[in-house]
Amino acid sequence: MSGRLDGKVALITGAAQGQGEAEARLFAAEGAHVVLGDVNDEVGGKLAAEIGGTWIHLDVTSEDDWAAAESVVAGLGGLDALVSNAGIARPPLPIANTPLDAYRQVIDVNQIGTFLALRSGIRAMTAGGRPGSIVLISSVNGIQGAAGIASYVSSKFAIRGLAKVAALEVGPSGIRVNSVHPGPIDTPMIQPAEPGGWDMRPALAQMMPLRRIGQPADVAELVCWLASDASSFCTGSEFVIDGGYLAGPSHGVHTEYADS
Repeated sequence: MSGRLDGKVALITGAAQGQGEAEARLFAAEGAHVVLGDVNDEVGGKLAAEIGGTWIHLDVTSEDDWAAAESVVAGLGGLDALVSNAGIARPPLPIANTPLDAYRQVIDVNQIGTFLALRSGIRAMTAGGRPGSIVLISSVNGIQGAAGIASYVSSKFAIRGLAKVAALEVGPSGIRVNSVHPGPIDTPMIQPAEPGGWDMRPALAQMMPLRRIGQPADVAELVCWLASDASSFCTGSEFVIDGGYLAGPSHGVHTEYADS
């Protein structure tokens, strides 16, 4: 039985855990040769071996690492899909109390790292002379603001804009660029940092119309579709996958339907 990504070479950043891991597993299951990039060599290397992919050490803020990544995909015959997934967040602080270094750290990984991924992906696809799909992982906070996380929101809004600029520039070459905007997803970013830490997942689930947070596999399915030929007429768009989070607050609304 053929897979949705048969014969494609895909590069996924932040692939060692969370959404990146789920994407890597699904892409491999759908027939892609996956190049997994992350800074967590031990965990990511084991995952790459498990799914038959190629592991590369990839600090998304490093131009040297991106040059090496371009060489790897060229050796595999070219690049068909890129998923820029790597990202970080920091504990909430008001803007007035946010140190510049803390702000820059998030911008460097989330925004600059995505820019470098996008640039390398375009170069690799153009050099190979084949159409491709680039998926930039943003957030619902790339569409709606949130107090206390100025660096994260700023970076995710920037990713949304980068996708649109790139789509305009590379569309004539057959390269598609879209952004994906997950809501609360069950990854290390929202799990307790250590045993005894506050687990925000139950509270987040109660804010959701579906009364659950998303799973990495939910996002992976959307990203896989965008990487596949099934989405060949989609570019320059934002795809929200948030369980209804952006629809508005739902606390206690129409609860009579729950038992009907």
